[in-house]
Amino acid sequence: MSTVLDQTVPARAPWSAIITAGDTLTIIDLEGNQAVDCILYDAADTTLRYSAPETIAAQGNAYLGMGSVLRTADGAPLMTVTHDDCGRHDTLGGACSQESNTLRYGHHTKHQHACVENFLIEGSKWGLGKRDLVSNINWFMNVPVDPDGTLGIVDGISAPGKKVSLRAETDTLVLVSNCPQINNPCNGFNPTPVRMVVTRA
Repeated sequence: MSTVLDQTVPARAPWSAIITAGDTLTIIDLEGNQAVDCILYDAADTTLRYSAPETIAAQGNAYLGMGSVLRTADGAPLMTVTHDDCGRHDTLGGACSQESNTLRYGHHTKHQHACVENFLIEGSKWGLGKRDLVSNINWFMNVPVDPDGTLGIVDGISAPGKKVSLRAETDTLVLVSNCPQINNPCNGFNPTPVRMVVTRA
């Protein structure tokens, strides 16, 4: 196994890379309780991108974990979870934005940087814009679904050093926002760095 890439993403920052088919991306929660928002695209055709409904329907589970196949709207696999220290990851809660922060937490939060802004900044490097943003994955984020269907955002179930690994089934553009949210417990009210390691068999 050789290391192709090893980068630390600062707190609140975006990140992106194309993961070559067969390579594995490992996301490491360095200090614990840090949500990592993520969208996947087929690198050869970015109109083919991660679909939360298709992924959930195909696996019959609203959460992601070991063995989950992350699929496009037509069912094609983009990446597969091959290692998971956390147990489950959210695919329902979406990405924070300046607009949603204002609605949920008040107008005094309008200036705060958010995941949608990170996605737009990083996506622009690949020719992507607002219309290319779709429902995202929230690695390490704990969003329980109550019996009445209500979603909660609560303290994470991750810890320092926990990781999730994703094998690319096709050349996959991975777009990440190392979530800057400070108004709810998804980051323990303290955004921290994460590490991205790409390995090749």
